[in-house]
Amino acid sequence: MSTIPLSAPPIVLIHGAATTASVWDAVVAELHGLDVVAVDRPCTGDLAAELEWLAPRVRGALVVGVSGGATLGLALAASRVPLAGALLHEPAVGSLAPALLAGVAAAYAVGGVEGFGAALYGAGWDRSMAAYDDAVVARELPMFRSFEPERASQAQGPVLVTVGELSPAGRHDAARALRDRLDYPVTVIPGAVHFVQHDRPAQYARLIRATHASLGRTADRL
Repeated sequence: MSTIPLSAPPIVLIHGAATTASVWDAVVAELHGLDVVAVDRPCTGDLAAELEWLAPRVRGALVVGVSGGATLGLALAASRVPLAGALLHEPAVGSLAPALLAGVAAAYAVGGVEGFGAALYGAGWDRSMAAYDDAVVARELPMFRSFEPERASQAQGPVLVTVGELSPAGRHDAARALRDRLDYPVTVIPGAVHFVQHDRPAQYARLIRATHASLGRTADRL
């Protein structure tokens, strides 16, 4: 029997590398009326520590993550932490697409945090969006590059992977690998790229609302 409550679940937004919870501000504004929180992760660079910190905060929630936040969402989906569901945009996929983060790693090696952020998120990102401590990316990049996804736990709510229509081919290859190898359903977000919560907040918020509403309908049928 599921331990997820039948009432409308809260929504927890998880940020990725070189960003903080504030990157979700425009999305949070669009989700008025819902129980939603954007968390500031400790950014330890240790996957187990990140999941331990997130676990009590996401239990029974709809987890929404982009980039590294989506990667952590995949790890939570495969864990024993019960989720109402997850909406995960362009996570890292480890050996399913080993070259996926090679470009951003090279950009970091040459240009530091600024090079990393620009390569990963595009022109919409600027240095003010990253944590003050430059060592954060140095800690997090190896964690995300070494991450290996697994199938979602059978006890979890629905987990949906998304990819931007205009994202590079490698992102689409990674999404297909999650679908074909690990059975994650995938949907393409029209007109979107990687930094969807910043570049298209209203559109992404509508998808979050629709996903959240579908969880409520599922709970009504239980």
